[in-house]
Amino acid sequence: MKAFFLILKLLLLVALIVALILGGLILYATLTDFRPDDQLEMELVGQSTKKLESDSLSFLIWNIGYCGLGAEVDFFYDGGKNVITPKNLVEKNFDGVKKTLGNYKNTDFILLQEVDMESKRSHYLNQEAGLDDLFTNMSYAHGINYDVKFIPIPFTEPMGKVKSGLVSLSPYGSTENTRYQFPGNFKWPKSLFFLDRCFLLQRFPVKNGKDLIVINTHNSAYDDGSLKKRQMKYMKDILLAEYEKGNYIVVGGDWNQTAPGYDNLKFAKKGGQEPIDQIAIDFDYMPKGWIWAYDPDTPTNRKTSEPYDKSRTFRTVIDFYLISPNVKLNKVKGVDVDFQYSDHQAVYMEVVLD
Repeated sequence: MKAFFLILKLLLLVALIVALILGGLILYATLTDFRPDDQLEMELVGQSTKKLESDSLSFLIWNIGYCGLGAEVDFFYDGGKNVITPKNLVEKNFDGVKKTLGNYKNTDFILLQEVDMESKRSHYLNQEAGLDDLFTNMSYAHGINYDVKFIPIPFTEPMGKVKSGLVSLSPYGSTENTRYQFPGNFKWPKSLFFLDRCFLLQRFPVKNGKDLIVINTHNSAYDDGSLKKRQMKYMKDILLAEYEKGNYIVVGGDWNQTAPGYDNLKFAKKGGQEPIDQIAIDFDYMPKGWIWAYDPDTPTNRKTSEPYDKSRTFRTVIDFYLISPNVKLNKVKGVDVDFQYSDHQAVYMEVVLD
């Protein structure tokens, strides 16, 4: 009987210690939680005075996956095992990202997602600063969407600190650089350890007196679709208000959903991985004349439950553009690097302002 009570006391003590640790982590996360305003004016680093005078413009979007999700790795949150990618691979991926982006130095607008500033998962490599060094002719603004002091999962190898977000680069001077907080989030306490989704809006004066509105977006993942719908409604109202003013609008980024009418199973392999059941944007999301611009023949995202294997890995297109009716699409092409450096691939676009 004494042995029974001793074991019971030990179990209660262990349970108490675990509860105190978990409670302490949640309390710390609550006290340090990133709570940005709904609209937050961001600093433009390296303010460019170059005026936007051409009607023909080029764009590049790319979720660089914090340079931790190259072809060699899987990811624990998607069913894989890897949590923190080895430092040598992160550095290799970042070198590859910079080399690829170096081919687009003359692009007018470069919109990137998942750029780490100070994160354990990327071994505290300041990718934002590295991109600034690469694009010395450009100014940039960033929108933080992931700022957590300590992520305790998985308990065997915690992700730790993450600070990451959107980075938008251009050689042109912008008159507005606003971070818009998307409405909605996961329930507490899960919300403490996930992204605070946002989009970054920049305003560029055009020679005819109108403005070009360029938006860098990274919509929610891992939700049942309800968060995405709220986010899309919120963005739509802003887009239509700007278009009614006569402005030109280009939205680009990682939407974490497919464009209206896109065949999500286009790249599914027989005998390959199970497809990701992606939500599709409604056909009537925007009025007639708005264009969804993407390359249907080049996948932009791959499943990360396993390392990349072209013969079996499921791939799809969730990175693309939305342009207003007064913007003419000339070209859109995926940048196929076989997912060497990220679980996403870049998309290049050329347009003309009508």
